[in-house]
Parts: sequence; C-alpha cells; structure tokens
Amino acid sequence: MKRIIFVFVLVFGSFSFLIAEDTLQRRQTIKYNLTSPYHSLVTFLKFQQEDTYFPRLSAKAFEQKTISEEEAIEYATKLKQALDGRGIFIRIDEVPRNSRYVDTLTGKHTYVISSEYPDIYLERIGNRWLFPEETLPEILIFHNQVFPFGTDRLLEILPKLGSRKYAGLYLWQLIAILLVIIFAIAAHKILTYVIEKLIFKSVKKMGYDDIAESHFIPIAKPISILIVSIVIIAFLPLLQLPVQATFYINTVIKALMPLFGTVVFYKLVDVLCLYFEKLAGKTETTLDDQLVPLVRKVLKTFVVVIGGLFILQNLNVNVTALLAGLSIGGLAFALAAQDSLKNFFGSLMIFIDKPFKIGHWISSGDIDGTVEEVGFRSTRVRTFRNSLTYVPNGKLADMTIDNHGLREYRRFSTTISITYDTPPELIELFVEGLNKIVETHPETRKDFYIIRLNDLGASSLNILFYIFFDVPTWIDELRCREEVLLKIIHLAETLEVRFAFPTQTLHMETFPDKLSLTPVYDAKMNKYRKQMLDFFNKQSQG
Repeated sequence: MKRIIFVFVLVFGSFSFLIAEDTLQRRQTIKYNLTSPYHSLVTFLKFQQEDTYFPRLSAKAFEQKTISEEEAIEYATKLKQALDGRGIFIRIDEVPRNSRYVDTLTGKHTYVISSEYPDIYLERIGNRWLFPEETLPEILIFHNQVFPFGTDRLLEILPKLGSRKYAGLYLWQLIAILLVIIFAIAAHKILTYVIEKLIFKSVKKMGYDDIAESHFIPIAKPISILIVSIVIIAFLPLLQLPVQATFYINTVIKALMPLFGTVVFYKLVDVLCLYFEKLAGKTETTLDDQLVPLVRKVLKTFVVVIGGLFILQNLNVNVTALLAGLSIGGLAFALAAQDSLKNFFGSLMIFIDKPFKIGHWISSGDIDGTVEEVGFRSTRVRTFRNSLTYVPNGKLADMTIDNHGLREYRRFSTTISITYDTPPELIELFVEGLNKIVETHPETRKDFYIIRLNDLGASSLNILFYIFFDVPTWIDELRCREEVLLKIIHLAETLEVRFAFPTQTLHMETFPDKLSLTPVYDAKMNKYRKQMLDFFNKQSQG
C-alpha cells in the first residue's frame, strides 16, 4: 500500500512539475511589444483574455518607475474591467502602428484609446508606448464610475457560483442574469404600487383627487421603469458579458431612460394644463381659454424635442453637429416659411394685446363677424351670413380692428323729419316728448343723449335723435330700436305731427268747394299737451 501511494505521489509530482515547467517555458517564450499604440494595446488586451491570461505581461503597458508591478497589474485589471463593464469595444485594426504617431489635435505623441474618455491615453515614452502617470488616477475614476459603491467586490464572489460554460457564458453569469430579470420585474411591480399610493395621497391632500386616477396614476409606471433602468445600468458591469453584448444592452437602456423620462413629462404637461384651465375659468376673458390648448401643444412639442435630443445623445449621436446642421436648415426653412412664422408671432401678439375675446363682434376691412376661435395660424370669424372666414393672424395683427363687442353702449342715431307747417310750439312739445321716451325706456343711457331740432332741410324740419342702448347683443339692440321707433310713431300720431318726405306739394287754397290740407292747430297748445300727457300715462300703465 505504501509503495502504491509512493508511486502515485511520484507520478503526480512529476506531472505537476512538467506542467509548471511547460507554463514557465510558455511565459518565457511569449513576447510583448510596446513599440506603437497598436502593439501596446494588443499587449494590454491580449494578456487579459481567458486563454492568454498573463496579467504581469498585460501590466507592461503600465510600468512606471514610480509604481510597483503589483500596482501596474491592478491598473491593468481595473481598466479592462471598466472597458468591458461599459461595453467599450476598441477596434484594434484601426489603431495606428506607427511608432512615431502624432495626435493631430494636440501635436504630441499620444493616442486616446476611446473618444468617450479622452483623459485615458497612451503616450510615447522613450521608445515605448505606455499609459503615463497622468492617466492612472483617471483609470481609477473611470473604474469607480462603472462600479459605484464598491460593487466590483462582487466580482470576487459571483464567479464562485459556477465556472462551467453554457451557450458561451459562465454558469455564474447565467445565474446573475436570471437574478437581474427577477429583480427588475419585482422592483417594477413594487415601485409602481408604492409610487401610485404616494401620488394618490399627495394629490388627494391638494384637493385634486378627482383627476388623480386619470392623470397622475399613469405616471407611476414610467417612473418605476426609469428607476429600475438606472439600477440595471449600475449592476450590468458586474455580469462581465462580452463587450459587444454589453454595448448593445447599455445602448438600449440608455435610450430607454430618456424615453420614459419624456413620457413622464409628457403626461405632466396635461396635469399642468388642467391647472391652467382652472385659472383661465376664473377670468372674465375667454381668450385665455383658447390659449391653454396652444400652451399644451407648445409644451408637449418642447418635451418631445428635448427628449429626442437626450435619446440621440445617449445613442452617441453628435447633437452639437446635428443642431448646427438644423440651424442652417432652419434658416432656409424660416425663409421659405416666413408667412407661417409671421402668422405664429401674430397669434402671440393677439394673445398678449387681447384686442378681442371669443364671441366679440369685430370688423376690419372686409372682415365683419363674431370671433369663434384663435389658432396658431389664423383666427376663425363667423360672418353674419353664417359663413366662416379664416383670417391669417399675421394680417390681423397689422390691421385696425373695430371691436364692437367692447362697446359699453350701443349707439342709435337717426334723423326725424317733420313737415314745415308744424308750429314751433308743437315742435318743442314733440321734442319734449321724444326726450321723455328716452327717459322712460328701461334700456337706454340716461346720462348722455341728444335730441334737438338740428336742420332746416329742403323739404323737412330735421330733428337729430342721438341715443345709446345699454344692451349686450345686437339682437337686443334691434329690439330696443323697434320699441323706441314705435313709440315715436305713436307720439307723432297723438300730437298730429306729420313726418315729411321728399315731395312737391301744390297748395290750392282758393280752389272752390275744397278744404285746405293744412291742419288748423290750437295756438295755445293746451289740447296737444293734454294729449301728450294722456299718451305717456297710457304708456306707463301698459
């Protein structure tokens, strides 16, 4: 038995010695090259791979006089972990192989390994391309960004869950992916429930519980997805997935984060506009009621545009160059669409100056009707023919607008013509009666009106009848006109005052057996005054 054990130990020791000697020989035969940016990156990356894992050789690109070999290995390991965790794929074939390569921007012998992190670069020191001392602190900062709160310590624990490979991934990676999926689903459900409860209670305290379910509660789901996405981004580097897989997953999540943020703010615009609608409902003017839908459209457009820019930025699109290109194209667009822009700014001037309200009767040039709606481009006016007129706001803002809807009183001016054979005393009495008609009517302005014998016409004595009605609409004005005109006619009939019209009368005063058409008036006017008093007594009783 002892002999068997001795033989087994001898054989196992010899085999281990051969393996160790073979490994040592392989390490001695493997060469590294630091003569160009390409060779230095190949050295750094190649000896960090699973099949060719020789960290001491990988650390050759970090060797400095001021740091030890162990520290160089730590920097190499952390940089590789950070690059894999962030999904940064270095296209090694595009790296220059010129040993005297010069960066065109700085004019120095430097090469930035990734445009996302310009502070981490290779520099020609002597005849070798190395990561200089200035980049070492940046590597630690980069590593802490990828693995915040010391989560990189989990990389020492997770691989112990299983080292076998399935579908190109280690068992521990598959277990970790399963745990992340379970966590994401559970966290989303829990966060949605908690956020809904918090929002509902907060909104109920503010007195908006009637709109909480329709407007506030739908915000909970995108908020919870946004929070879960942030957590996944933080823990994704721990999976140490293949670089390309990490890159695509990172890209998708980074694009989804601003997308869900845009959804949240898009829904909040509706909530904000509900508040604006309540404020607009408390004001007397109706123009701000039309302003709220315009504000909603502008804010939603703004949210979508800003959200789109964030999404493009997270997809590594050069937003600055895009905006510069859009500004040039926008100039051409503005020149082509200057009429539309003029109408847009005209609508802003209408909302600022408020020359009319919805429902006002306005007239300006060929425009004559009631305002129904004010839009971004045009104002809709309902004419008295019941047709619709669309007036460009740019044109309307430059026109002189007569707003009949802002009248405090509605003027009524006419001329009452009576015959020349009316005695002066009767004219005075008739004018007195006209004044009394205005004073007794319930819807006339009492502090200012003019009723005077105004003109000696060609065929009549003309009385100016200039009054105002205190009524809100044109229909009420027509009704009041009819009432006043009928009273004037009845008064004239009562006083035997005749209305004149353009005629030629031939008087045959001496024609035999014919009576004169000229009435005979009572010189003292007593009869007519009594008749006028009886007339107004009947009017007041009726």
